[in-house]
Amino acid sequence: MRKVNTTIKYIEPYSIAEDAGIEVGDKLISINGHDFHDILEYRYLTAEYEVTLEILKKDGTTEVITIENDYDDIGIEFEEGLIDEAQSCRNKCIFCFIDQLPKGMRETVYFKDDDTRLSFLQGNYVTLTNMSDEEIDRLIKMRVSPINVSVQATNPELRCKMLNNRFAGKCYDIMKKFAANNIYMNCQIVLCPEINDGKELDRSISELAALFPNVNSVSIVPVGLTRYRDGLYPLKPFTKETSAQTIKQVETWQKKLYDKLGTRLIYLSDEFYLNAELPIPDAEVYEGFPQLENGVGLIASMAEEFDSAIKLVKNKKYDRNVTLVTGEAAASFITGLSERLMEKTDVKITVYAIKNNFFGGGVNVSGLVTGGDIIDQLKDKPIGDIMLIPHSMLRDEDGIFLDDLTVSDVEKALNVKIEPVINDGYEFIEKILGEELEF
Repeated sequence: MRKVNTTIKYIEPYSIAEDAGIEVGDKLISINGHDFHDILEYRYLTAEYEVTLEILKKDGTTEVITIENDYDDIGIEFEEGLIDEAQSCRNKCIFCFIDQLPKGMRETVYFKDDDTRLSFLQGNYVTLTNMSDEEIDRLIKMRVSPINVSVQATNPELRCKMLNNRFAGKCYDIMKKFAANNIYMNCQIVLCPEINDGKELDRSISELAALFPNVNSVSIVPVGLTRYRDGLYPLKPFTKETSAQTIKQVETWQKKLYDKLGTRLIYLSDEFYLNAELPIPDAEVYEGFPQLENGVGLIASMAEEFDSAIKLVKNKKYDRNVTLVTGEAAASFITGLSERLMEKTDVKITVYAIKNNFFGGGVNVSGLVTGGDIIDQLKDKPIGDIMLIPHSMLRDEDGIFLDDLTVSDVEKALNVKIEPVINDGYEFIEKILGEELEF
């Protein structure tokens, strides 16, 4: 039995809830006479013009309030964001990145969520192995869409093997049911050489494309391998050659699908092109960037924005000495942007590519660079007046790297002010110049 916590921790100022006299510390007991068990049911039941709420006040009294909400959010946040506990993952995936983490990190890093509600609310990718038939029907009834699905393979036997879960083979059948009920899905495939690539990838692409338009997009990302793999399934990393082969295979599918469906539908993460040392496709290939959060089109998106933003740079003195920190994979791209900006301004920019010693293996993306590696590799290097780092290096609003060091820790160690930068060509230039661009 899940623990349900409907205690209210925040009331939006000037909201319907505040006007109705609902307070922090109150508990929401029922909605329109119905019990509710999670945030999805709460949203579903309050999506009416007239809503009756049963409130248990802090003093122990019960109050029934009827509100009119114009179909807006009524302004309540609960102590538990989902109202009940997040569902943890029941799989033992052969490629799981969390299983490859070193010991001694903060406890929250090791939690494996596999909660469909987080897929809808936060964009998390889920395997659907946690779902009962009743849960599937509940999501369909509430019209929860889109759902982000971590597919890996549509072949049931192969998927069971990859997830180490005998129930994992039901995924495609569940997806077909979602599609039949007009639920939309974004999909992800973690590609493992000699496991789910080649002919198996062809099968997965073909069967996912058959569910278009309810399968709205599919991202393919390479398996990430750290040096902490003792006792784990023997997986191979992608090489320059195998990355190039995968690109050729997917580009063939993209052309076929574009001719048939009017969309490429399948997109490769930037890592494949960087590993293969091949050019990143133009922005138009990504059709609006539906899967940026999976590293799909990050470089193309930033390049397109940078090309527009640099035209707005004023011809004046900026007197700035800036250090840029990035992962090894994106270093040449960031260096290229920096050189173009230095050609147009007097700003001095130094780019440092940080080798990922913390995770080791083939990990070279910026989002997994740690504070400790930055300190170790830059403590004896010349650093400018300010250091810019990708925002993706930080795990939460408190500015914490994966190794639990904070931005403040790194600032003190290197004696420099650090500013995170989101993946945006305009903000990239503005942070370097120290001023906003005028349109």
